[in-house]
Amino acid sequence: MSKQQTFSTIISANPYRKDFYVGTLNSISSIASPSFAKEQYAVSFLNTKGFISALIGISKNVPEDDVYDALENKVYEELALDMAVEYQFQYIEAINNSTESERFYHVFIVDPLTLEQEFAPTIQAIKYIDQIVPVPLLLKSLYVKEILDSSGTHGFIYFQENDAFLTIYRDQEFVYTKSLKYSLKQMHERFCEILGEVIDLGSFENILSMQGLNPSNQEYQKAFFKLFGEVFLHINDIITYAKRAFEIKQFDAIYTGTAIGSISGLDEYAQTYLGLKAHPFEFDYGFKTADKVVDQIHQLMHLYARLESEERYECNFTLFHRPPPFAKRDSGKFILVAAASLAVALLYPGTYWGLSYVEEFHYALMNQEYEKVHIEKITREQIINLKTANKNAAQALLDEQKTAYKQKQDTLIQVHDKKVNYPMKAKIAADFTRSFNQYRVKLQSVGYTEENNSTVKTFNFMLTAGKTQDITALLKHLTDTKRDRYDFDLQLISYDGNTSSYLSELKAVLK
Repeated sequence: MSKQQTFSTIISANPYRKDFYVGTLNSISSIASPSFAKEQYAVSFLNTKGFISALIGISKNVPEDDVYDALENKVYEELALDMAVEYQFQYIEAINNSTESERFYHVFIVDPLTLEQEFAPTIQAIKYIDQIVPVPLLLKSLYVKEILDSSGTHGFIYFQENDAFLTIYRDQEFVYTKSLKYSLKQMHERFCEILGEVIDLGSFENILSMQGLNPSNQEYQKAFFKLFGEVFLHINDIITYAKRAFEIKQFDAIYTGTAIGSISGLDEYAQTYLGLKAHPFEFDYGFKTADKVVDQIHQLMHLYARLESEERYECNFTLFHRPPPFAKRDSGKFILVAAASLAVALLYPGTYWGLSYVEEFHYALMNQEYEKVHIEKITREQIINLKTANKNAAQALLDEQKTAYKQKQDTLIQVHDKKVNYPMKAKIAADFTRSFNQYRVKLQSVGYTEENNSTVKTFNFMLTAGKTQDITALLKHLTDTKRDRYDFDLQLISYDGNTSSYLSELKAVLK
């Protein structure tokens, strides 16, 4: 908050779940029907799906006054953004990435239309939002308040209802963030697919929060085992990329948590699948609350709002500023000037009357000038209308050419995709056959399918073997050696009494 203005309360808003928490001193509590209050500081956040982030480098020779323009040009160029859209972007310097010739900045880019749509219900309730912060930058407050040790590399994994993210900090500074494809809603949908039956989202979240990953229902337990195996394999791929991209040798700790509270067994899953020391994403912020479960993001927003501007990352995307003080508004200035004029007029009526005569004479002169200007205005409007008509005709022709160009471009992209990305099925089948022979597994038949506009490409192998151990050994070998190219699925091994052999269907999905 600004040092020049103090507020008695802080309100945090989650625009995605549409819930609010109000804080006073060292306590916070949920509020069902929030409203605007002049002495209330409002803070909210953008989830990782709501913005684009990139590490952008510029020359150290660029003056400070020109950094914004230099970054803007490079952002549009390197990220190939639509030049017709005036994106909002904010940046923070990546101090640890600087080189002898370049400075690097973490740049966050947001479409203003996204802000207006996502925060419209929030604005209806509280009118203004003083601060809208990208969610990974809220974690900076954990280090400023010394809730976490300042040294080392830490990863934060947090699952929300509509989003999930992985964020990395090193030596107190933000390094990287990535939206995960497993929000709580997406987990719920995948869980129902694995289970083969539909349960509502509330029941799914209740099972997780109350029973954890080892519920009493064995079918649920198996489904959770498969689901979270997929979740942490996805996270492990992202961590592997981040280590390579940002030269991270090791993580000192990983913190995992969810918006529905602690999930029993989640830390063990993280530690097993990621091979890293895992802790719950639950910290002692020093707030008192009567609520049973308070979303960690709300608590981080309240902590962030209490920091001085020089202690936190200043990255504010709000479009919903509160109006300035009355004396600084145009309307306020007008009213104050009018009041002063009236006072002077009452104190000095003779002067006021004299000035009125002067103004009448001035009006007559201005009226003559107006007639000349009006004629010139009409002439220029006619010229503008003519040029506007020519412009519209040229724009229509340009749009037609753009449409034709886009059609040709799409055709070339499809041809390129077929040439470059189309799998060599014979080569792939031969490669798998060598592995089958190596583990004494025979191939009865092979099939190939494409789904979702050719984005999901699947090979189906019907296998037979004299022992079940041959099939399971084969599956382990394939998983170990080809995981980077395929997702494997082997649901059932059955016994055929007529041939005294074991049958199974192996699916290999190209990544």
